[in-house]
Formats: sequence, C-alpha cells, structure tokens
Amino acid sequence: MSWSKWVSRSVEIEPSLYAADFSRLGEQIDELLDAGARIFHCDMGDGHFIPEVTIGPVVLSSISGLVHERGGVLDCHLMVSDPERHFQSIARAGGDSVTFHVEVVDDAGRAVAAARDLGLGVGIAFNPETTVEEAAGAGVEADVVLCMSIRPGYSGQTFMPEAFARIEALRARLPSDVHVQVDGGISDDNVAAAHAAGADLIVAGSAVFWSGEPATAYGRLRDVAEATP
Repeated sequence: MSWSKWVSRSVEIEPSLYAADFSRLGEQIDELLDAGARIFHCDMGDGHFIPEVTIGPVVLSSISGLVHERGGVLDCHLMVSDPERHFQSIARAGGDSVTFHVEVVDDAGRAVAAARDLGLGVGIAFNPETTVEEAAGAGVEADVVLCMSIRPGYSGQTFMPEAFARIEALRARLPSDVHVQVDGGISDDNVAAAHAAGADLIVAGSAVFWSGEPATAYGRLRDVAEATP
C-alpha cells in the first residue's frame, strides 16, 4: 500500500480512535467520514511498552469494513514491545499501515520489510527522549516518521513545546517522499504551528472526540491547519 495514495491534502488530520466513545464508535466514524476524514489513527498498547491495553485486532476488524467501503484507511500505531509479531493479525483485521517504535526494534529495516511483505504501509515512531537523528536514520526506509509530542500512553496530555523544533529538524533530515507525523496534545492552538514546522499528518484524539461534536472539531482543526502557509 502507498501512503502517497492516501494523503490528498497538504495536511491530513487523523482522528485518533483511542479517544472515541466506544459505545458510538461506528456512528462517530461515519460522522467523521461525512466531514471528510479519511485516515484514522488506531493506537494499540500492550500494557508493557505503555501501561494501558488499548485497541486490538478485534476492534479493528469490526470497523475496517465501514472505513474501507467509504474510502478511508486505518493507520495503526503499535505502542508495544514486540511489534513484528502483531503485523500479520493487523493485516488480517484490515489495518492498512503499521507504525512501530524505534526504541523497541533491533533492526528497523527488517521490521519495515516484514510489514511491506504483508502489503502494509509502514511508519517509525520515536519518543521525546529519542534523538531526531536516530529516528531519521531509521525512517528513511519508511513511509512515515512519527514524532511523539507527549509520552505515549494516554489521551488528554499537554503538547510538549519542544516538539516543534524536533518536527522541523526531522523534516529537514528526511527524503521529501517520507511523511512527518505528530501525535499528542494537538489542539486548535497548536495545530497550525505543527503543520508550519513540517508535519503533514497530524493526529488528534481528545481535540476531536472530547469536544461533543467530533465532526465539527475535525473540520475546524483541518481548516486551521490548511490555512497555514
């Protein structure tokens, strides 16, 4: 799968389903698709790499048909200690891309190849304490490099201002065809600056789903980001 086919705007806002109301998950996804969302971020935690156990393949398989029939894709962020062993179950459940953390793999190139062999897009994520240089070095083989602007694990955390410089440095070090993604603490107040720094994939969880009107909040974030030169 090719990320170039999925990114149709200068910046894409990715609703993060971890923050959704799971009693209304299908309904909220439908509303966001109606509002123009096409890339949905699925955080998967194992209780080891992060304290929480979050969305897994069972949930993914229950929504993948709905998302795919409307032209959407599922971008799966693996906050897990052994990401490669989950690639196959995610592909079977309808995931379109997997992003794993550089901190937990011995050979990023091997993990990238394993994901591609299953027809998956692939991203590499890095935590705030990991250097941009390490992430960029691993990320040249990927489709996406994800700069965490919080410590992974919980929705609702505050954006770390130092992430702006890290995004800018990351964008400068990566090939132009590798997308820069940011995840954590995104809001109306910082989404434009994150895009201006070089992120063209912006994950938003609480800013979308905790607003009371996810579709309206998504549209506002998109409009603010797209207005950035």
